[in-house]
Amino acid sequence: MGLVDVQENGNGNGDVIEIPLGAKNKYIRMTSEEEEEEEEGFATRKHDSKKYIFACAVFASLNSVLLGYDVGVMSGAIIFIQGDLKITEVQQEVLVGILSIISLLGSLAGGKTSDWIGRKWTIGLAALIFQTGGAIMTLAPSFKVLMIGRLIAGVGIGFGVMIAPVYIAEISPAIARGSLTSFPEIFINFGILLGYISNYAFSKLPAHLNWRIMLGVGLIPSVVIAVALFIIPESPRWLVVQNRIEEAKLVLSKISESEKDAEEKLQEIQKAAGSGNADKYETKAVWKEILYPSPPVRRMLITGCGIQCFQQITGIDTTVYYSPTIFKNAGITGNSELLAATVAVGFTKTVFILIAILLIDKLGRKPLLYVSTIGMTISLFSLSFALAFLSHAKIGIALAILAVCGNVASFSVGLGPICWVLSSEIFPLRLRAQASALGAVGSRVSSGAISMSFLSVTKAITVAGTFFVFGVISCSAVAFVHYCVPETKGKSLEEIEVLFQNVGESQESEVEMGDVEHLMQKS
Repeated sequence: MGLVDVQENGNGNGDVIEIPLGAKNKYIRMTSEEEEEEEEGFATRKHDSKKYIFACAVFASLNSVLLGYDVGVMSGAIIFIQGDLKITEVQQEVLVGILSIISLLGSLAGGKTSDWIGRKWTIGLAALIFQTGGAIMTLAPSFKVLMIGRLIAGVGIGFGVMIAPVYIAEISPAIARGSLTSFPEIFINFGILLGYISNYAFSKLPAHLNWRIMLGVGLIPSVVIAVALFIIPESPRWLVVQNRIEEAKLVLSKISESEKDAEEKLQEIQKAAGSGNADKYETKAVWKEILYPSPPVRRMLITGCGIQCFQQITGIDTTVYYSPTIFKNAGITGNSELLAATVAVGFTKTVFILIAILLIDKLGRKPLLYVSTIGMTISLFSLSFALAFLSHAKIGIALAILAVCGNVASFSVGLGPICWVLSSEIFPLRLRAQASALGAVGSRVSSGAISMSFLSVTKAITVAGTFFVFGVISCSAVAFVHYCVPETKGKSLEEIEVLFQNVGESQESEVEMGDVEHLMQKS
């Protein structure tokens, strides 16, 4: 009688039937070998899929280096452009801020474009447009030509900042989506740091040459992106919407831990996509749903677009673009000293974004947002105090540098990366590209408006007064996080969609489910 027969039949009296010890040992030994082989295969595939997804996230984020580099390098290059091309203060404001304003065209067009040609090729298009604009800026003989190049580069950046988080969110597993979708923000910070270093490295060259080299170095990442397009796959969710099911299966098999997992994900995506009906996603229908939203979609839009706006209206871009101006106001003199201080800011920003990546999927989005917005509020008020009452004193200079570093550190540990994570994961598949584009537009418009008006506002209410206003806005951001941002850690994109259907009910059901699981574990 076999082992199964003995267990099922017994002797009818509930007595235990003994099994020879040798047979038992032999049975367990064979099972252990099979299990070990199966576990090894599973572990290998899991490791390979993680490496593949990581590589895709890195390549998709390279456009963000372009944005970060431009932001960082322009803070120093503008000093030399002003001297070489003899531009006015108003022209200086326009040159710095117009990139963010014009990038909204790229972000708006990016939603439709990514639904039309795919997420992957939209990434390539963004790099091509930026490279064209960057080349024109590098060779510009006048302010007018420089502006034309900057406008073209801005459109490319608009495409890039919108599409990278969407693409990464659609290929990432729920357990690591927060960290991976933060990669664009890491690369923005890395680009800013490179821009600051470039300022410092080339600042001693002749004034007609140094700023051109500073801008020209920013074209290098575009070449890498061209190569990356032949490595990264298309988004499986976009492929499903286009009824390209077999291609979606192939991609899912590469990014999933097992064939069973890939099949389950495919079914889940097909269900969310409305059985893969591409006709359902006509632009008019999508925009109608965004402009006349249902309550769940309204909550999504408030969360996604609101967090994007708060990311910028708290003044982070002015801190980065105009950090030499801030430090000069604090009492630091000399271009080399000013640019060296900005390198410290860039280094701080980069280090803390790396800390955020380690914590975002462990602690969750909301706790980090609280730490971030509260830390920014304290730093902004401290900077205002230092500039107002301790300007040109050693302790004032030290406090100003500490406050600026504290502001960018707080931003980078929460509001910076999580803004893009939330805006790419909270919208349903049918709205994701267009709604994310709308959120990116809010971010770019806010950034441009703040950057273009900074110098004029500081003349009216002083630099200290301006940062006091940013501190007040940051207080409002704390309240926004508390009331409008739900926790999405560990949930699939399809589960997050359900979360917004009814916030109260969803939270209650999560608690009940947690209680049931707890009781089951106890029993």
